[in-house]
Amino acid sequence: MKPHKKLNSWIKSFEFVKEIYLITNRFPSDEKFGLTSQIRRASISVPANIAEGAARKGTKEFIHFLHISLGSLSELDTLILLSKELDFINEKECEQLIEKLDIIRKTYIWIN
Repeated sequence: MKPHKKLNSWIKSFEFVKEIYLITNRFPSDEKFGLTSQIRRASISVPANIAEGAARKGTKEFIHFLHISLGSLSELDTLILLSKELDFINEKECEQLIEKLDIIRKTYIWIN
């Protein structure tokens, strides 16, 4: 098994990506290259950077990639709020997604 597949942050963020894809399938087609693309890329960035960091030799490099994925989590927070403001998702969906982001973020508690 690959080392990243044992990490809660990777497991939870990988599941989150699948949920984002299902939700963004409902976004307007004229957003295909706009918000839909941006929110998908940001969500994919989280587990992808965790995986890349876990494959690196040193802890310092791993932490660097974790910080990059934390940045993507913050970007997702903004994109999800914007999606709600544009009525692409409802209030309940927004709250649930933000809550899941917070849960993922908490798996990083050990990094500075």
